[in-house]
Amino acid sequence: MTLVTERETPRRTPAHPLRPEATRGLAPWAGAAVFLTTAVPLAAVADRWQGGWAETRTELHGVLLVVVPLAAAAGCWHGGRERRRGTQELWGTAVRGPLARFLAAALPLALWVAAGYLLAAAGALLATWPYAGSDRPYPHLLPTDALVVASAAVAGQVVGRLVAWRLTAPLLALGGYLALGLPDRANVGPGRHLNPVLPVGEGLVPVAWQPVAMAGWTVGLTSAAVLAYAARRRYLAVLPLAAASAAGALLVHTGSGLWQPNPAERGQVCDTSTVPQICVNARYGHLLPQVTAALAGVTDRLEGVGNLPVRFADRPGEPGRDEAQLPMLTPIGWSVVRGRLTDPEQYAWEAVRALQGRGDCGRLPARVHAADDAVTRYLAPNPSQEELDELDAAGDEAERAALAERRAAHARLASMDERERRAWLSAYFATVGDCEPGKVPAL
Repeated sequence: MTLVTERETPRRTPAHPLRPEATRGLAPWAGAAVFLTTAVPLAAVADRWQGGWAETRTELHGVLLVVVPLAAAAGCWHGGRERRRGTQELWGTAVRGPLARFLAAALPLALWVAAGYLLAAAGALLATWPYAGSDRPYPHLLPTDALVVASAAVAGQVVGRLVAWRLTAPLLALGGYLALGLPDRANVGPGRHLNPVLPVGEGLVPVAWQPVAMAGWTVGLTSAAVLAYAARRRYLAVLPLAAASAAGALLVHTGSGLWQPNPAERGQVCDTSTVPQICVNARYGHLLPQVTAALAGVTDRLEGVGNLPVRFADRPGEPGRDEAQLPMLTPIGWSVVRGRLTDPEQYAWEAVRALQGRGDCGRLPARVHAADDAVTRYLAPNPSQEELDELDAAGDEAERAALAERRAAHARLASMDERERRAWLSAYFATVGDCEPGKVPAL
């Protein structure tokens, strides 16, 4: 007699309750949507941030104005799924408590949308790295911004479970967009600093505790909402609400003191081998060789000329004594794109115009304009000069006469020998910033 034994079926370890939520359903799609909503707008305006760490940080923070309402809408739609399926009563008979059930559904979605944002942010930082040579990354806001996105998804889920209406999700997205965007436009005072997506200027950095306080404000409010909705002991919501209130009070009380000028903006990196010296902002020190090359024709022609400023300076505000304002390298996307000067000839012409320093003198005699134009044409002519001359040549008699006078002045300056031209230019630059036309030497 042969005994036949049945093979025991191996027991499978039950899947963690978060796994189905994290791998199926809305959560992965919401993460992909957040990634695309962050990456596509950034790619569309890459010229204005790809090349500056501060600019990249500002753009990454600014895109939250769209990403946070999207995450809230995704959470809201996800929170209403049991009502749409008609399984609310069945889900209520589950062994786990309401808070555990809520977190099992909300956390995977929150993690996915935060991961989508962080993945797009990592791509932007990698895209900036080859072109931003002198500065350093500014990661202060990224962890808090990711928490804000995740908190929006969780808070949206609470709304979705409370409000039984299919249009709640899109209306929540629209309302969130308006609520987050209006405080900055309305300039509502210190209270606007409670806004987690308040725009950040490139020249500012947060104080050390600002990201922590903002995280406490947003996460505290979301945690209080979750506990008030799903916890068995709802009075526990008072604890995160108190933490959020303390963080919010600190943000409001500090106000504009939450942001300080970037210390890197104050420094200058200079090439002292030229006259005038050429100094650029320390954040863009890697562009100094390009700026020096763009101005090489100007500085070569000014060799031996007296009464020049000591340096070209690249800093916000009015230039100091014995300084001329260098054309600003910012905002990125105009003079500089991806670490390269876009138009060195235009840059040199703007530098010469700043060197002449007569922008506030109002109307001056034609003789002074002719002298200024002759110096500009000699040092660094306008790249569009031929087109401008053609327009004047086709104009009325006064325009043609002024053009002839300017061309004659330039011809006289160009025909001088080196010694005579240096002497005339020295006398000319002695009148820089002076609006008395009689002091400008004749040509």
